Amino acid sequence: MPLVRRDPEREMQDMLDRYTRAVGQPRAGSQEVIATGDWAPRVDIAETDKAFEIKAEIPEVNKEDVKVTVHNGVLTIQGERKQEKEEKGKRFHRVERHYGSFTRSFTLPDNVDETKISASFKDGVLNLQIQKTEEAKPKSIEVKVE
Repeated sequence: MPLVRRDPEREMQDMLDRYTRAVGQPRAGSQEVIATGDWAPRVDIAETDKAFEIKAEIPEVNKEDVKVTVHNGVLTIQGERKQEKEEKGKRFHRVERHYGSFTRSFTLPDNVDETKISASFKDGVLNLQIQKTEEAKPKSIEVKVE
């Protein structure tokens, strides 16, 4: 039997993450409105002059199993990663990946156009492009000094 090194700090963080997901509270420091589901995909959020971009890692999830909605200024990504079925002659020694349903929600800023959101899905990455409104673009005003 191999020795397994304990990491009490990681164990506490995992336990806290499971608890906050179970009670539906967002993680500390996040601006998520809702954080429910069995697990939550990791995301990168970037901003350009014209749009916001959200990239969510959801490997081994079919695009048919992913749903993106916008309601009352909240963008929600939902889906499910199905667990492998046990096969004869195959034993798992460790299962660290999360399975089951996931939900990730984000409050959209006021300067986006909710009708201009595009989504693409490739290589396990969901890419959302959220266009900004015209008013949000920076305008230059020349100030004359007399």
